[in-house]
Amino acid sequence: MYIDLRHLRTIRAIHHSGGLARAAEILNTTQSALSHQVKGIEDQAGVELFVRRARPMRLSAAGLRMLRAAERILPEIDALEEEFRALRSGKTGRLHITLECHACFDWLFPVLEQFRHAWPEVDVDIRAGLAFDALPALDREEVDLVISSNPVDLVGLTFNPLFDYHPTFVASKDNPLAQKAVIGAEDFRDQVLITYPVGRDRLDVFTELLTPARVEPRAQRTAELTAVILMLVGSNRGVSVLPDWVLREVKGNPDYATRPLGPGPVTKRLYAATRVEDAARPYMAHFLRLARTEAVKLQRA
Repeated sequence: MYIDLRHLRTIRAIHHSGGLARAAEILNTTQSALSHQVKGIEDQAGVELFVRRARPMRLSAAGLRMLRAAERILPEIDALEEEFRALRSGKTGRLHITLECHACFDWLFPVLEQFRHAWPEVDVDIRAGLAFDALPALDREEVDLVISSNPVDLVGLTFNPLFDYHPTFVASKDNPLAQKAVIGAEDFRDQVLITYPVGRDRLDVFTELLTPARVEPRAQRTAELTAVILMLVGSNRGVSVLPDWVLREVKGNPDYATRPLGPGPVTKRLYAATRVEDAARPYMAHFLRLARTEAVKLQRA
């Protein structure tokens, strides 16, 4: 026995309209064609689906069972078709994000707060557990966007530039380095360096300054949260290097000293990595615009 969605819609339309004529109008077909269709369904099922002597036309016991199936299945199919229409129009989708930039949580949350109001049908999530295998996860479609400052050339992925920032030294006002105008690699040799708990290849102070100069700090201490790093620095338990926009929190605070890294200016760029085919999706393009706008606000604060 073969039943398709057209058969279920026919049974439902005849039941709700009470007869072939009205059902044919609803289904945009002729009464004759609908009558032949019902006969075909009954031939396949081997049972009568309607009590034909009844007026209005009434479903038999077998017809009622088919109607129950139609009432259960057709709304799910209609909902699925609507989801696909929304996907084609870019109104819905998935935006699962992971970060190679530990400090970026402070910047990302205001972006997502705006985004969720504009795109309530998009499934948003932060997949922090994938942070150390982020780009392969993006390629495998386990996540949809990776925040990174380390672009690489991978087929099928594109790195959308967000904004430039300056890794900036921060210390307690009581630290001797607070008296210097510019901080170089050698200045870290006798310092406790406080960083996020990530690999050195993800820390600007190492990639841009210490590793090229082959300099090791006296010790390295880690903390998960930006607020904890700043608390430790303010207590003169160590020094740190953070993005300039993160250090807006301590601008003007007399307990801290912020200094540029040197000898020359150090500039990094933050990217949002996506799959090539996803970058132009309306909700993805809007997220990227919001990300760039929020970054400008932070840097001006």
